[in-house]
Amino acid sequence: QVQLVESGGGLVQAGGSLRLACAASGRTFSIYAMGWFRQAPGKEREFVAASTSVGGSTYYADSVKGRFTISRDNTKNTVYLQMNSLKPEDTAVYYCAASDGSLVNFAGRPLKYEHWGQGTQVTVSS
Repeated sequence: QVQLVESGGGLVQAGGSLRLACAASGRTFSIYAMGWFRQAPGKEREFVAASTSVGGSTYYADSVKGRFTISRDNTKNTVYLQMNSLKPEDTAVYYCAASDGSLVNFAGRPLKYEHWGQGTQVTVSS
C-alpha cells in the first residue's frame, strides 16, 4: 500500500500563490506517477496535474496551464504543486493521488489512480 499526506492548503487572496506538498510512504517503488486533483463544492472531482516517476513527464489541465507547476523530489518521495495567479474558481479541496500505471493513455498520462490522500482545502478570496 501507498500512503499519501498532503499539506500546504489555506486561504489566499486572488492573484496570490500557494504551494501544496504530498509525501508518499509505503510501497513507493510501485508508483508510476503522482498527481493532483481537486473538487469544488457541488462539482465533480477534476484532474489538475500529474508527473511520472521516471522521466518526469508532466501533464496539466487546460484551466491551470501557465499558472500551476507540478514538481517532485524523488529522494523525499514528495510531489509539489506550485499554484500562482490563483483565482476564486481555484477554490476546492485538493487531493494528491498516486498511480501504479495500470491504465495510461497514448501519451503516458495515467488514467487510473489507486491511492489517494485525505485532501487539503484551498480557498481563494476575491
